[in-house]
Amino acid sequence: MSVLTFAVTEAEARHRLDTIISKRVPGLSRSHAARLIRTGYIVVNHLKQKPAYLVKCGDVVRTELPVSQPIKAKPEPIPLPILYEDPDIIILNKPAGVVVYPAPGHRSGTIVNALLYHYQNLEGIESELRPGIVHRLDKDTSGALIVAKNTIAHESLCSQFKERQVQKLYLALVYGNMKGSSGVIKLPIGRHPANRKKMSTKARKGRSTETRWRIKERFQDITLLEVDLRTGRTHQIRVHCAATGHPVVGDTTYGGKRKWKELRSRQMQDTIRSVPRQMLHAWQVEFIHPRLGHVMHFTSPIPEDMTSVINSLRSIASEGLYL
Repeated sequence: MSVLTFAVTEAEARHRLDTIISKRVPGLSRSHAARLIRTGYIVVNHLKQKPAYLVKCGDVVRTELPVSQPIKAKPEPIPLPILYEDPDIIILNKPAGVVVYPAPGHRSGTIVNALLYHYQNLEGIESELRPGIVHRLDKDTSGALIVAKNTIAHESLCSQFKERQVQKLYLALVYGNMKGSSGVIKLPIGRHPANRKKMSTKARKGRSTETRWRIKERFQDITLLEVDLRTGRTHQIRVHCAATGHPVVGDTTYGGKRKWKELRSRQMQDTIRSVPRQMLHAWQVEFIHPRLGHVMHFTSPIPEDMTSVINSLRSIASEGLYL
């Protein structure tokens, strides 16, 4: 980690923070500086700020620069599970365990590596590391992923996501017997104050969120939810479920991995403790086709690992095996 601390000069005052950082640090682009600011690697007077913050003369800026090798996405012959494709868009059925785009710790084997191999014309759409990508799914979340095949489609889809015109329905297995049949969670979400890899509802400057949920099925101490994601903050469903006392089954980051020990049924314990990943699936997505203007609706089949868990829970419930 390389650390740089400096005081803002009179000449630098009233300029954007990300602009000042990009000028102060050789080789650091403004977009990279903005990412470091958002993730808390750059603070002003010991406080986290936004990239657009206008610095003042005398402000003390501390910059922590993670030392890493440049990441370059390379084409790799990885199969792509395609739900739908036309000249403008691709709808992928992303498997759990696969990262969407390269990042530190995941420089290969991603969806982007596969896209670059199968679709050479995607290069240059949006960025070198995220060609065609308009949204993301967590590594261990499965389901429908939209990809743009050209610039017009990319701009249209990004605009729809920004304006919250894309409807995204998820399926989630969570711990506990949730009260009522539906509800809304609006807890703000921001970077965890002590762990930058996590998000939290207790962050000082959390962003507004909205997660709507509806119960599809109950299994005593486990509930199957249909989740309508109205905003798209990082880890939003996982953080909101955990914050309300109902972490997603199998979620190692937000308390859903070892909670199986609290289940009252031994049969349920045996089923849940071997769950290999978080039981969260991007089930359905609906948006306006960027060129045709039609409403497009897609459903991603529930993957085998999640289906197996649900069927086991149903079997336990139907046989009354709550022992």
